[in-house]
Amino acid sequence: MTFGQSYLDHMRCLEDVGMLSTQPIKFQGQEIVPIQFLKALLPDPASLGPRTVGKTNIGCIFKGTKDGKPKTYYLYNVCDHQECYKELGSQAIAYTTGVPAMCGAMMVLTGKWNKPGVHTVEEFDPDPFMEALTKYGLPWKENFNPVLVD
Repeated sequence: MTFGQSYLDHMRCLEDVGMLSTQPIKFQGQEIVPIQFLKALLPDPASLGPRTVGKTNIGCIFKGTKDGKPKTYYLYNVCDHQECYKELGSQAIAYTTGVPAMCGAMMVLTGKWNKPGVHTVEEFDPDPFMEALTKYGLPWKENFNPVLVD
């Protein structure tokens, strides 16, 4: 996931002036927590759904060597905010955070991801997980020759 430079600049500014702090401060005889005060000033996130327009693009770029040659591979999903809002009353974040977690839990509960000991998700067969992502609303795409930008 990436953030635009404007977003990062705003966050850095808020951090620099202390508005992201969770430590209470005294202000005009009252104790306030800066980030809680900031939250009170911002719009309710639930009100943003109907007017959020655009798409998410979440993916991974893999670089490595295969058969002695350098390879780059891009695996990604695009999810439309307005389509998700029509279906769920929520932005695309409902899909992009909820569906992978649900699919991972389903892999464990159905026994598709089951080994003794402690393992990371990368140690399990990805195919049933990737199939589940598509089935439950997050179809993914592949690019075997992506153009990378800095």
